[in-house]
Amino acid sequence: MMKQKILIVEDDKSIVHFMKRALEDEQYQVMIAESARDAKAIFLSHLPSLVLLDLGLPDQDGMLLLGEMKMQHPEIPVIVVSARTWEDEKVKALDMGADDYVAKPFGISELKARIRTALRHASLIQSGTPTEDGIFKRGDLVLDVPHHRVTLAGERIHITAHEFQILELLFRNQGKVLTYSYMINQIWGSYVSTDNQILRVNMANIRRKLKEDPVKPKYIETELGVGYRMMDE
Repeated sequence: MMKQKILIVEDDKSIVHFMKRALEDEQYQVMIAESARDAKAIFLSHLPSLVLLDLGLPDQDGMLLLGEMKMQHPEIPVIVVSARTWEDEKVKALDMGADDYVAKPFGISELKARIRTALRHASLIQSGTPTEDGIFKRGDLVLDVPHHRVTLAGERIHITAHEFQILELLFRNQGKVLTYSYMINQIWGSYVSTDNQILRVNMANIRRKLKEDPVKPKYIETELGVGYRMMDE
């Protein structure tokens, strides 16, 4: 089986060595770029399965590079790995198409899990699997799109149209953080205020109906100040 290729865009040699060794242990083929210039050349010539992108590059801001990569090949997942932990930076990166955002310092087990999730999600989108029958599952939660039905442990859950749309949006992007602004725009349209209150109210209702504990969620994880994520198995 051909190894999946991961491009690490990072200029800190110690971090590069650490990530490269850990990922090669997982049988990934690892490519390294220490600048935006090198990253662009490798990205276009090798078309990696996934990119790990630092934002603090020596020759170009990583956010601009993210935009270029997503414009050229939006199907290739990009996980931002950055010391920039401000909420507005995370939101900007995710709104620009980043598939996930991991803050430095990070645990290698967490990074590997995020990589597996992003690769799995990309594979499902490319194969069309998530939408073949329109049925999504997470544990004992099932969303049946064709019949507009939600069940929890086999019992029917009655939810509103907007609540159903929120769940479907999260399921279709399972494992990926969706920003508040993106979700509001997708559900209510751009004419709605960017105030997150309408989304928060609907999410609170969803969690109540799913008997979800926000502190120890089973289904929907909150990225504080950023958005929500349907947890991956």
